[in-house]
Amino acid sequence: MEVTYGTVWNDCLEVIREQVEAENFNTWFKPIVPLRVDGDVLTIQVPSQFFYEWLEENYVPVLRKAIHTVLGPTGRLEYSVIVDSGNQTHPPVAVNYPNTLRRSAVNDVSSSDDYSPFTYKAVNPQKINSRLNPNYTFDNFVEGDCNRLARSAGVAVAKKPGVTSFNPLMLYGGVGVGKTHLVQAIGNEIKNNLPDKVVLYVDQNDFTNQFLDALQNNKLQEFQNFYLQVDLLILDDVQFLAGREKTQEMFFHIFNQLHQNGKQIIMTSDCPPRDMKGFQERLLSRFKWGLTADLQEPDFETKLVIINRKMKADGIEIPTEVAEYLAYSVDTNLRDMEGVLNSLIFHATLLKKEIDLELAKEVMKNIIKEIQTDVSVDFIQKTVSEYFKVELEALKGKLKKREFVIPRQVAMYFCKRYTQLTLALIGENFGGRDHSTVIHALESVEDMMKTDMNFRATVEELGKKLKMRM
Repeated sequence: MEVTYGTVWNDCLEVIREQVEAENFNTWFKPIVPLRVDGDVLTIQVPSQFFYEWLEENYVPVLRKAIHTVLGPTGRLEYSVIVDSGNQTHPPVAVNYPNTLRRSAVNDVSSSDDYSPFTYKAVNPQKINSRLNPNYTFDNFVEGDCNRLARSAGVAVAKKPGVTSFNPLMLYGGVGVGKTHLVQAIGNEIKNNLPDKVVLYVDQNDFTNQFLDALQNNKLQEFQNFYLQVDLLILDDVQFLAGREKTQEMFFHIFNQLHQNGKQIIMTSDCPPRDMKGFQERLLSRFKWGLTADLQEPDFETKLVIINRKMKADGIEIPTEVAEYLAYSVDTNLRDMEGVLNSLIFHATLLKKEIDLELAKEVMKNIIKEIQTDVSVDFIQKTVSEYFKVELEALKGKLKKREFVIPRQVAMYFCKRYTQLTLALIGENFGGRDHSTVIHALESVEDMMKTDMNFRATVEELGKKLKMRM
């Protein structure tokens, strides 16, 4: 009886069926078409470049066992990959890859001038829903020391997406520090100035759901082809891909091909790549290829600008003492600040009252549970370090430079004045100093206040800011 390629492949499928789950069998093996058998070499046709890479990455042992079972220990497998150039004058073509020479074959094919295995039918960028919020722009993103590096990198990427060394651009920081605003500002800038670019913003939850839907409905090729047409891909909250092996696998291939083709990739996370758990190492290494920049909680000056700009946009004048009170009192994140301001505006409108310090304090009582009747050591240290523009750790540490000593002594002075802590406990909060050091700090501050009127004014101003919290 003559052995045909169809018979060989059907026998291989029976071996494969015993090793993989039904869902994976239907997704990854049913679409394969046998083309020919030449001695101990079986050639199969797969529907896409991604399909081929997925088989090579995940099912080599399964395929090897099937081939060796059916064709013997010398049996080999070769691929014919369908490639659609997206050009009507060039119909889909097949690229032959020996499974043992995959990397070199990819390099040879991608250098062709006629077509690329990573090129697909183009989409109209004007018809793509970029999922961007047009209200997020660079103009209304408030820059400060807390985010300057990230914003500068964002501006550079917006001018030359895919060209700078900031590819990928990874922005990380806590909740409500402006990551989503900044990445969407980049997207809006590119979309407005480079209208031929395909821009897409997607959070990891949507990306994962789309992938799972494509997997279930045998549309993985369409899913990948769509993402490979994007010129700027923004993936928000990438940290939630942790533990999702199949989704990471897909993103790995999309990332590789976009990066290889000079497309820009931007991601956000709540932590830097080095602290991410549940990720493939090869994916984490790619996250580090470009620039990683953090966004920190805004400092006092930045929060003041944000408050005044928000209120001005709503046509409301806010007294300086109220703006300062809010800037010092809301020390969580910008989303909480936005909620406080909206609530303040609502109360002022409903009660038909001018916004003053009394109303602001009343509103804050109902919103921010963390507000205390006492001032904590942490709050004093943070406020003093921001005012004197010194690092918080330096203020609490043991460096004896004058630029650190005076702010440290002032902080100790306010800890004694506004908390119930003993001198020994105050000293413990400043690098483990003893009570005699704290006494010396108190005496030094009081002496300088008697002889230096500028210093006295500084301490009094700081005292007012701290009392706003009480």
